[in-house]
Amino acid sequence: MFTNRNWLFIPASLLLLLFFVADLVRGSIDIPFTELFSIFSGNEQDSINREIVLNYRLPKAITAIIAGASLSLAGLMMQTLFRNPLADPYILGVSSGAGLGVALTIMASSLLPAVFISSGWGTVLAAVIGASAILLLVILVSFRLTNTVSLLIVGIMFGTIASSIVSIIQNFANPDAIKLYVVWTFGSLSAVNWDSLRVLVPVFSIGTLLAFLLHKKSDGLLLGENYARGLGINIRTTRILMVISTGLLAGSVTAFTGPIAFVGVAIPHIARGLFKTSAHKILMPASFLLGGILILLCDIISQIPEYTLPINTISALFGAPVILWIILKRR
Repeated sequence: MFTNRNWLFIPASLLLLLFFVADLVRGSIDIPFTELFSIFSGNEQDSINREIVLNYRLPKAITAIIAGASLSLAGLMMQTLFRNPLADPYILGVSSGAGLGVALTIMASSLLPAVFISSGWGTVLAAVIGASAILLLVILVSFRLTNTVSLLIVGIMFGTIASSIVSIIQNFANPDAIKLYVVWTFGSLSAVNWDSLRVLVPVFSIGTLLAFLLHKKSDGLLLGENYARGLGINIRTTRILMVISTGLLAGSVTAFTGPIAFVGVAIPHIARGLFKTSAHKILMPASFLLGGILILLCDIISQIPEYTLPINTISALFGAPVILWIILKRR
């Protein structure tokens, strides 16, 4: 369903482009826009600025868009699936599973092969394996459940179990390892480079394509499961596909950047408020754009002189008030 608010896609796209450029310019060393243009045109003589932009800030800015879009799309699907306005992409335990994998890598490294730990991909692989394990358990359980509320509870329980195991590991870990784990939980875009993007971009593309293909079925689910069955929608298959898409989007982002809170909860509500529609054909691209804008803005704000604030804390400052507004509005 198209509305007369579709013109908002134009300013949203321009704002995304503006913040993308601002994220390339802004940092511990501010680079003028004229130099930025020279770098991309191949005329910049300063090799240091070229190295900063092309090999540090550009992959970080691309990651910001991917992270915001992934978590927003995943949050929108989870709110639709569970018909719960406070559902988020981590509600199925994906974040807790990734955290468990990272905790085992950082704080229980004596249990893992030295080759795995010494690899720069060790933490990423551990997060992927942990998130995939929890997601697989949720999918297996979903075959036996017909109620989405039961699936919601199962996901929360799996996440609670994973978090409990992490707490036990922390109790026996040394302080340095605990500090490294805590730093990972703050979230960071800086660790993602071009090699990481070669893995992140294909997974993000598959998860996003699957989400967009489910937009009609998502509209049906908003009307209730009984009505959706009357429309010929296979509830179980749709549910499994939405869980897989959420796992690909949220799991891959969490593995590379750490958990980023509140984005998946807040952005779908902002999209609904701005575009005044419940049609997923509109909400999905709107959430994609608004999520990218929010994380780019958070990354720009986090670049204070001489320090870089954790991206998770900045996103919480934006997302938490939205959640409070939702709760108060719905009483």
